[in-house]
Amino acid sequence: MTNIYSPAHTLYRPGTPPTVVPQIRYPSPPAGLRWLRWQLKILSVVAPEVAFRLAWRLFCTPRRLPLKAWESPVLAEAVRRTIVGEAGPVAVYEWGSVQAPAVVLVHGWEHRASFWRAWVPALLAAGYRVVALDGPAHGASAGRLATLTSFGGAVQAVVDTAGEVRAIVAHSFGAASVAGLPVRLPGAAVLPRLVLLSAPVSPRAVATRFADFLYLSNDVVEQFATHIQQTTGRPADSFAAAAAGPGTGAERVLVMHDEGDEIVPFAEGQQIVAAWPGAVLHATRGLGHNRILRDADVVQSAVAFIA
Repeated sequence: MTNIYSPAHTLYRPGTPPTVVPQIRYPSPPAGLRWLRWQLKILSVVAPEVAFRLAWRLFCTPRRLPLKAWESPVLAEAVRRTIVGEAGPVAVYEWGSVQAPAVVLVHGWEHRASFWRAWVPALLAAGYRVVALDGPAHGASAGRLATLTSFGGAVQAVVDTAGEVRAIVAHSFGAASVAGLPVRLPGAAVLPRLVLLSAPVSPRAVATRFADFLYLSNDVVEQFATHIQQTTGRPADSFAAAAAGPGTGAERVLVMHDEGDEIVPFAEGQQIVAAWPGAVLHATRGLGHNRILRDADVVQSAVAFIA
């Protein structure tokens, strides 16, 4: 049981607008999940500090999913390099002319650079160089744990070595790290375009879904917030996308979110746009949290926005 399950699955009531807070729906839980919930419940009573450490580790541990057949071709066409990250080497992939401005692609939780396969040809055809990474503890990069700050730090290191950057495009947890750190161009230069897909509004919202999924009390969310502040020196809420995101220095911001997203509710995309001056919302339907990455219309709309 890892953080792939932490965002609660949600179901909108038929006929209700997406701004309504969604109901929570879970499938019948497997035996391992039922055992984990019971274990954490008991530990939270008899050894709360142990329960917290276990919950935090689960929250920060992505699974290493097997490579799929469709990933190899796009990776084979890339030039690969590595940079030094907080947890060790970070794998970086590049496509296109070194003279062209770069579009940096940042994947989400338990994804990797190759999940952007639908974007690479479209961006190359538009005249851009494409730069993507495997985040810490993902893909070919080192590490076992990934936090918003370690992930965002790896993205910052890539941006610092990418040359001219035209845009950053980030999905889900990657979007949270880019906006929450926030990632900036060297010298505090203006980032011409920023595209956020399926972005959660804040670490607190994600932690709340995680606690809800494991039947943990709201005290765990506050423990997480305290731990984040102790380890980073910043309040957890300061990492919220709309709170920190304008610090990216982005000239124009596009937030793309599906109305039926069952991982990060559409309302969170709306909240980001409402609180981020100048941000524009592009709503989709029927694509969910991950299919939005593979949709041709979404890709073309984003490429047109970047131009």
